Amino acid sequence: MGEALAQASRWMVPILLVSIPLYGLVRRVPVYDAFVEGAAEGLKVSVRILPYLVAIMVALAALRTSGLLEVLQALLGPFLGGWGIPADILPLVLIRPLSGSGALAVTTDLLRRYGPDSPAGLLASVLQGSTDTTFYVLSLYLGSVGVRNPRYALGVCLFGDAVAFAAGVVLWNLLLR
Repeated sequence: MGEALAQASRWMVPILLVSIPLYGLVRRVPVYDAFVEGAAEGLKVSVRILPYLVAIMVALAALRTSGLLEVLQALLGPFLGGWGIPADILPLVLIRPLSGSGALAVTTDLLRRYGPDSPAGLLASVLQGSTDTTFYVLSLYLGSVGVRNPRYALGVCLFGDAVAFAAGVVLWNLLLR
């Protein structure tokens, strides 16, 4: 059974690359023209959202290099310790809404430092999968359609992140700790 799935997965991309244009040809769709039109629209969207993405990357770099993460970790460490949460998890919680790659780097560091089966490693893994990169997603979606006033979107998304992180900590305490 495992070998059959492996063979199917090897052939899936080539099958899709052949079948989609064939389907378009059968339906009399100008496949190449549709592809070029879609690529041009994708490029326009990329240009529209680029300033938002640059702003996120600059904010993340400033947060990292200013030492603010370390200060917050020192201040909130005792509070987190009261809940049984390792203080080293705080940078992950703060960076996850900003940057997926930054959060992955923090998670990788925690896994290297404490091990994947340690309480900190398990919690980092749960929290890494609990939310998405809120600011990136908002920049991408709102920037691509030209929304200038997102109203309550950011607050609602950050509240969702907080709930997801809290649920992740509760589940970690109940199931993995």
